[in-house]
Amino acid sequence: MGVPAFFRWLTRKYSSVVVECVEEVDGQPISIDASQKNPNGVEFDNFYLDMNGIIHPCTHPENKPAPKNEDEMMVAIFECIDRLFKIVRPRKLIYMAIDGVAPRAKMNQQRSRRFRAAKETKEKVEQIQMIRSQLEAKGIILPPEKEKSSSFDSNCITPGTEFMSRLTDCLNYFIHDKLNNDPGWKGLKVILSDASVPGEGEHKIMDFIRRQRGAADYDPNTHHCLCGADADLIMLGLATHEPYFTIIREEFIMNQPHRCEICSQTGHEMKECQGLPNPHEDMDTLALPPSVTRYIFVRLNVLREYLEEELQMNGLPFKYDFERVIDDWVFMCFFVGNDFLPHLPSLEIREGAIDRLITLYKRAVFNTGGFLTDSGDVNLKRVEVILKDLGTAEDEIFRKRHRNDVMYRSRNRQRLFQEKVQKPQSEEEIMKQIENDDPEPNDDVRLWDDGYKDRYYQLKFNLPPNDVNTRHHIGMEYARGLCWVLKYYYQGCASWDWFFPFHYAPFASDIVNLDDNLSEFAKGTQPFSPLEQLMGVFPAASRTLVPTAWADLMINPESNILDFYPIDFMIDLNGKKFAWQGVALLPFVDEARLRKSLKPYYHLLTKDEQRRNTRGNDRLYVSRGADCFEFISFLGKDKSKDITELKSSDIFGTVFIEKLDYFQGK
Repeated sequence: MGVPAFFRWLTRKYSSVVVECVEEVDGQPISIDASQKNPNGVEFDNFYLDMNGIIHPCTHPENKPAPKNEDEMMVAIFECIDRLFKIVRPRKLIYMAIDGVAPRAKMNQQRSRRFRAAKETKEKVEQIQMIRSQLEAKGIILPPEKEKSSSFDSNCITPGTEFMSRLTDCLNYFIHDKLNNDPGWKGLKVILSDASVPGEGEHKIMDFIRRQRGAADYDPNTHHCLCGADADLIMLGLATHEPYFTIIREEFIMNQPHRCEICSQTGHEMKECQGLPNPHEDMDTLALPPSVTRYIFVRLNVLREYLEEELQMNGLPFKYDFERVIDDWVFMCFFVGNDFLPHLPSLEIREGAIDRLITLYKRAVFNTGGFLTDSGDVNLKRVEVILKDLGTAEDEIFRKRHRNDVMYRSRNRQRLFQEKVQKPQSEEEIMKQIENDDPEPNDDVRLWDDGYKDRYYQLKFNLPPNDVNTRHHIGMEYARGLCWVLKYYYQGCASWDWFFPFHYAPFASDIVNLDDNLSEFAKGTQPFSPLEQLMGVFPAASRTLVPTAWADLMINPESNILDFYPIDFMIDLNGKKFAWQGVALLPFVDEARLRKSLKPYYHLLTKDEQRRNTRGNDRLYVSRGADCFEFISFLGKDKSKDITELKSSDIFGTVFIEKLDYFQGK
């Protein structure tokens, strides 16, 4: 979820939500036998792994040496799963979900991330070469440059690539080994939803839980545990309305040391590098020691108790329903940021945006006589009341934000001056250093000044002043996006091809006169195929990861889609300080034009590429200890291809036999 500050805000306000995971007792590691009682004091039934949150840090970690090759990456992934399993110790099910092809609304964010990463990598390489040349010219000793071939392109962690195909094969082996040899896995049902199955990992998990809840024999006391670091998992967990739902994630540790990209030492930035203090020092000693990763539980049952207290509304003219209020709270959190829409300009979590929304929400519920949402559908007339009230406060919000920023920068400059003045330098040199350390962000919109609306829409949307009709259209599209996101969280993907067609959000005061039909989406839309998604999200710098027959379309001057792959593009800081906070101004991909341009080259795909471009299914693994083993074995012997209702006391759904070796076991 695109809310970097949300988890920090949540855990500071509701501190009891988080508890540390127990991995040691009296300083000794807990029993390695996961079949034993869980020392964390809770017995979980189902364990869900949002695998991309494991794959990324295991393949290109930030604070420890990177794996030397792909084999080491796979081992790191296995070890991480094993460690998490021993903490959680599920008794019925483990569900591993890898991101498959995403809806277009998410693909735009993926595209932005991948293009930005390629741009930053290119700029960093150029900066390293420049600094190395300067230091070498001064006779400073530097370690040898890293081999270019050893670099890992993390863009390969995308559906359709050879890497993801090999990862599936390795996980298939890992699951078989665990079911056959680990006592803790005995009797478990294991589901692997790999990258060939469309949908984001966490949403595939939520879809599975929704389907289980719909079964007549579903146990409402099921204890769920979901592994993942994204803030949207909290929203998704609340959206299930399950009374026993826990999230396990890495504990975030501030200000961890980072290695200099040139000398591998810590304690300074790359631009401040002065080479090796000892030219004969062993390079291996310069590497950071492996960082200690600790895990925490985020207990959503405790969060529900906090919210029930805070969102209580007495004296309503209709019956209060806490479950409906939870849904409304989840919906309002979308306003401050999500993976599918830019956040409203007037809302910043650090400024108390969520508390402000809660105040406006309570007033709207009283005045309109009802809740905002109902099982994933939005009452836009009631939402419009909140947006109208927020709109009237926008002028003051922007002015207050500017006053606070000016005060913060003044205090920061005073602190920097006091630090610099201790060194023997002239006041002019000190002030120059301070300006370099604390540069003034470029902001032509000036939200705190009169006329900011005209400037905003002119600079961000290229609109002439007072173009009210287009502003209204942008507001309508944003409201439509809010409806799409809520459906996605509660009902599944309402449309695979919908996306918000602008880089910026409108003002709350421009989201007015909303039509009721905004929540209606065309039925039967289909996701991209895996290889089409690669062409939709990859920059030309990652063209080695797409089919050779298609890669030329990214760089050929005569390509009909060359404009989809700009070599360079602007990043609008949008009032922020760092590039990663800015907006990447990339062209949106025209789905019809992309598919039309790829069609003549489909026959050139290899058999392996054709296989990787095929839509897959979730795979169910069981061993002899599972209650459905005999049933699955019978289906396998019968060689039935018909979809059959699964006979199990724990999970519900339909199955068919794809390959017999998936169900082999002792």
